[in-house]
Amino acid sequence: MTRIDLIDTTVRDGNQSNWGATGLDTGMMLQIAPVMERAGFHAIDFLASTHMGVAVRFKKEDPWERLRLMREACPTTPLQFLTTGMRFISWEVASEELMEFAFRLLVNNGIRRFAIMDPMNHVPAMLNMAGITRRAGGEQIVAALTFTLSPLHDDAHFAEAARKLTASGRFDRLYLKDPGGLVTPERAKTLVPALKAAIGDTPLEFHSHTTIGLAPFSYLEAASLGATTLHTAAKGAANGTAQPAQAAVIANLRDLGFGVDVDDEAIAQMDAYFAALTRAEGLPYGQPGEFDRAYFRHQMPGGMMGTMIRQLREIRREHLLPQVLDEVERVRAELGYPIMVTPFSQVVGTMALMNVMQGERYATIPDEVTRYVLGRFGKPAMPMDPEVEARIRDSKRARELEDEPHMASLDELRKRIGTGYSDEEFLLRAVMPADQVDAMVAAGPARRGYDARSRPVMHLLGELVKRKGLTSVKIEKPGLKLELNGGQG
Repeated sequence: MTRIDLIDTTVRDGNQSNWGATGLDTGMMLQIAPVMERAGFHAIDFLASTHMGVAVRFKKEDPWERLRLMREACPTTPLQFLTTGMRFISWEVASEELMEFAFRLLVNNGIRRFAIMDPMNHVPAMLNMAGITRRAGGEQIVAALTFTLSPLHDDAHFAEAARKLTASGRFDRLYLKDPGGLVTPERAKTLVPALKAAIGDTPLEFHSHTTIGLAPFSYLEAASLGATTLHTAAKGAANGTAQPAQAAVIANLRDLGFGVDVDDEAIAQMDAYFAALTRAEGLPYGQPGEFDRAYFRHQMPGGMMGTMIRQLREIRREHLLPQVLDEVERVRAELGYPIMVTPFSQVVGTMALMNVMQGERYATIPDEVTRYVLGRFGKPAMPMDPEVEARIRDSKRARELEDEPHMASLDELRKRIGTGYSDEEFLLRAVMPADQVDAMVAAGPARRGYDARSRPVMHLLGELVKRKGLTSVKIEKPGLKLELNGGQG
């Protein structure tokens, strides 16, 4: 019986894709962590630098504390860090010195597995990053080859990249990363065998999203064709624009005759926990997306789609989403078909959103779009539209960015930031605004647990505290009548 392993993506990719990376805090993760440890996952997709920044910015929580506590709760299940090129939290291109420093701190605080992705699938860059990671002490290093659709990206293109990556000896495994959920079962039938032929005995993983409902079907094809590990999430955080729900994938694999060696009771507990959490926190409960062929054109990945919908909803412009997605397709072609994954999905998506909101294309150009055109992220797979490229390159801001200094050395950063900080806090201050890190420090340690049943009561109390001059409260529901009276104040 062929065995299929699972990577759990609930707290990292599920949280990011369905809840904009802001749905979970440290206490919520720690509450379910012992169950996740018991489940029998090959690894837990736990962290990316984006999530570290979100923890500080939105939760006022120390991401290093979160990592250490999770490591203590999951001592035998490897925690994974996903890196997306030469950047760490900041959009600024980082030095090799800073990346190795950051990775060493990640290892020291509990990361055992690193997924190495380059947003352009640039093999030399991925090989270089693998070397940096190995020097920093990374235990398991996985090449994340990102799937996309363009005139260039056929099966032979991906197979050749996979061959070069695995032949180097720098990677322990390879996973096909499908951020847009675009690998159809038919494409899996040709692509997975091409990858298997190229990588030999190197284990192959498959990671996709249910954005247009294809991933559960493609997973079964991939497993039948030799993929040994699939990426799934707990119900609530699964589906939607995230990974398929693990319970359903397990049942379907077993029905096909595969062995899936997990603790079924733990899987059920995770599903129940995150389902209750979504209800208590008012978070969307992930459902498989309907098939929408437009995704094959704009290719917006799950995490960015969730973020864009949230941004449009916040400014009450959600009705503009179809127009923005049409503009995404156009901008991507003009910028040379970048792969729609971090940071390029943000580069293309932000530019498209601004074009639609302002009513004039390229009237305002974000610095990250200009840096992309200037080659700071590497050379696009295909030529850019010459008129768009010239418009951006010839701008005053482009000339200013051409001359901007690269990120300072660690010694220079220490002189600028000052002494007296731990290495972990120093790194946060090197790549984030000081006021955000100050607020995190002032907030103190994160809570260590979470109870979905008490959430409505805590929310009510929080709202009552905000009301000045309140002297009495009356709560009534069937079977309960509560009246509180206090003095003036």
